[in-house]
Amino acid sequence: MDPKELATKIVDQMYNNDPFSKWLGIERVEDGVGTSLLRMTVTKDMLNGFGIAHGGITYSLADSALAFASNSYGDQCVSIETSISHTKAVKEGDVLTAIAKEANRTNKIAIYEISVFNQDNETVAIFKGNVYNTGKEWFPQV
Repeated sequence: MDPKELATKIVDQMYNNDPFSKWLGIERVEDGVGTSLLRMTVTKDMLNGFGIAHGGITYSLADSALAFASNSYGDQCVSIETSISHTKAVKEGDVLTAIAKEANRTNKIAIYEISVFNQDNETVAIFKGNVYNTGKEWFPQV
């Protein structure tokens, strides 16, 4: 199986068993090796007391992109440190896109940068995630 096919198979497995990402309405736009592109629409249920999206919404979208990108090589990875900077308010109806890119990867630790944009291509959040490679394969027989 080529690396792109394996990445898609892994993300299929993860997403199909991820009720939280589904509940958020996250759409997988593109799966790749060390990358992920996701999209979702902000609903009224996602707003906080200020009438803007709760910070956990962009965080959760970026965290899902981190998970899909980092696991795409075939080994199971788990986050060990994450942070987010919110750069612009997100409102009901905004369509958010998260793009995960691998910044550095070793056999045990990888660092990802995830940018979250709105429908106007404005950056609304910048997320950084570090993951630990457990060494456990997603599909040992592949």
